[in-house]
Amino acid sequence: MASTYTVTRSETMRASPEAIFDYVANFRNWPAWSPWEELDPEMEKTYTGDDGTVGSGYSWSGNRKAGAGSMKLTDIQAPTQMTSDLEFLKPFKSSNTMGFTLSPSGDNTTVTWTMNATHSLMTRVMGFFGLMDRMIGKDFDKGLTKLKGLVEA
Repeated sequence: MASTYTVTRSETMRASPEAIFDYVANFRNWPAWSPWEELDPEMEKTYTGDDGTVGSGYSWSGNRKAGAGSMKLTDIQAPTQMTSDLEFLKPFKSSNTMGFTLSPSGDNTTVTWTMNATHSLMTRVMGFFGLMDRMIGKDFDKGLTKLKGLVEA
C-alpha cells in the first residue's frame, strides 16, 4: 500500500473563477457551503490572520462527528488556486494538504477540490478497503454541490 493517498472531486459551475474564489479562499465563507458545518451546529470556530491571505487560518472543535482540527492558507494564486495545510486532531490525527483549482472555460469554471495525505495507522486500515476516497469524496461532492448552488444563484 502506498504511504500517501489523494482524494479529488470536481464540479463545473456557471460562474467565473472570481465569483467562486472568495468562497474557497476565505475560511469565514466556508459555513455557507462546507459539508461539515451541519455535523455540529454548536461547533466552536476560531479565525486568525487576514481573511483570504497566506497565513490566515481556521480552527474548529466540535462533537464526535465534527472532530477538531485546523487549516492554514499556504499559497494563493487568485483567482485560480489556493492551498492549505489541514490538520485533524480528532477523531484521529492526520496531516494533509488540501486545495482548490479553478479552471475557467467560457462562462463556466471547473472547481477541483483535492486533499493529499499521509496514511496513519487508522487511514491505512481504512484505505486498505478503499474507504478514505469514498468517505471524503462523498463530503467533497456534497460541498461542491452546495458551492455550485451558491455561485449559480
